[in-house]
Amino acid sequence: MAELARGENTTIPSGPVTVAVAGARQGTVDLMVFQLGADQRVRSDADFVFFNQPASPEGAVRLVAADRIGVDLAAIPAGIERLSVAVALNDSVPGSLSAVPGLGVQIAHPAGETTAPALGLSTERAAVLLEIYRRNGAWKLRNVSAGWDTGLSALVVHHGVQVDDQPASAEPAAVAPPPAVVDSAGVRTVAGEAKLSLEKRQRLDLRKREVAKVLLDKGAAGVRARVVLVIDKTGSMHREYTSARIHQVVERMVPIAVQVDDDGTLEPYLYAVSFARLPDIAVHDVESWCATYLHLGGVHGGIDYEQIGGYNDELPVMGEIISTLTAGASMPTLVLFFTDGGFHKKGPITALMKKASGLPAFWQFVGLGKANYGVLEKLDTMRGRVVDNAGFFSVDDISQVSDAELYRRLLGEFPDWLRAARAARIVG
Repeated sequence: MAELARGENTTIPSGPVTVAVAGARQGTVDLMVFQLGADQRVRSDADFVFFNQPASPEGAVRLVAADRIGVDLAAIPAGIERLSVAVALNDSVPGSLSAVPGLGVQIAHPAGETTAPALGLSTERAAVLLEIYRRNGAWKLRNVSAGWDTGLSALVVHHGVQVDDQPASAEPAAVAPPPAVVDSAGVRTVAGEAKLSLEKRQRLDLRKREVAKVLLDKGAAGVRARVVLVIDKTGSMHREYTSARIHQVVERMVPIAVQVDDDGTLEPYLYAVSFARLPDIAVHDVESWCATYLHLGGVHGGIDYEQIGGYNDELPVMGEIISTLTAGASMPTLVLFFTDGGFHKKGPITALMKKASGLPAFWQFVGLGKANYGVLEKLDTMRGRVVDNAGFFSVDDISQVSDAELYRRLLGEFPDWLRAARAARIVG
């Protein structure tokens, strides 16, 4: 087996090639490939092959596993001169690539096998390990082993991929994936994700994995449910809105919808005395949706926020959601309800929750800030329900709660309710 030193190259025949990268592991050391033209840049973001976009537009380059790439050299488009095989440490991983044991590449090609160990790396967090390139009509391999201390963002910008805060030179020609795809770890990808920048896709993927892990641990992997988001817009929520914590709530609830909701979108409501049913939140539209609808007053998106009111009355919005439920329905509903207090109408709310216990919805209430949550704090001891259909927890500052902890608390009771609801034939 031939071994390439750093900077050394060799010629290989055209045909199928398998590139295996020792040390690559999704979520720790992420593997990726850039298809590059004569200018050494991608034609569009679609030429960037990685875990959330696992194939090139023509299908000649495929990420077939977290540590393995399949390449059909004969099918590489004429305009592509070079394939740049790279790795990057996940943002959550400290240190540098030099600490990854045995990092290197093994290439199986029609003439045999060649290895290219990662050599000379020190403080780099992202690096190009190998290039597969055309020269005088032949294909060649080169051991590059060079990178960037600043990590993934510098790597992708160098290769011409559009990232947040970088001016776009042209409209990306990304190839949308099918409506929903589930990988071997049970993590779901929906079509709108292809419209996100690299950094947003990375962040979303990490959050979806935390959601999937909670559901797997609770025996509910692959569950599908309608996901509803209810947000308090009363005056006492002023700090939560001006600090952008409510923006964070929306951003962190979307991964639940992408992973769980039947169509991958979040169904939102704002409430006070009355309520407003807002347009669904798609994964690629979070920023513009928040800018349009997350306000305490005024007219936004054609909705008069003054008519919604300025103090709490939970009964109308809860009644509206309940009116959409049918006992025995095959699709359960998960209601994520964020508020900073109220729920003082103990008798009517208790009666409503008892009525709702025979319907296919689980209500997860989340208290924001330090407040008096009234009847919510008594949910676990509320009697007279067909099944326990609600949970409650409070957080002083949701921005200080990790994704893993937040999703564990949000989703921990939902699978238990779903099993009980199915046993009671509340869910078909």
